Amino acid sequence: MSEYLIPISIEPLKEGGYLAASSFLQGLIAQGRTIAETIEIAEDVAHKIIESRIEHNEPIPKNLISAQAPRIKFDIKVPVSPEI
Repeated sequence: MSEYLIPISIEPLKEGGYLAASSFLQGLIAQGRTIAETIEIAEDVAHKIIESRIEHNEPIPKNLISAQAPRIKFDIKVPVSPEI
């Protein structure tokens, strides 16, 4: 079994909740109430997209990162008081 790291972006929605998408895997869009739920749904959607590609003898995108050499990037929000 191969594993891939798929970069996703998660944005808050005005009406509440979060939306995840990936420019690396066409069709990967997920919406959840929390960031954790959104990531879980995105993982499930990505798995189904890749399984479908395999079943239909379609190639897996070459730009996906093999999990053998993990590189994970996150943007973190750091609050800083204006006095600094």
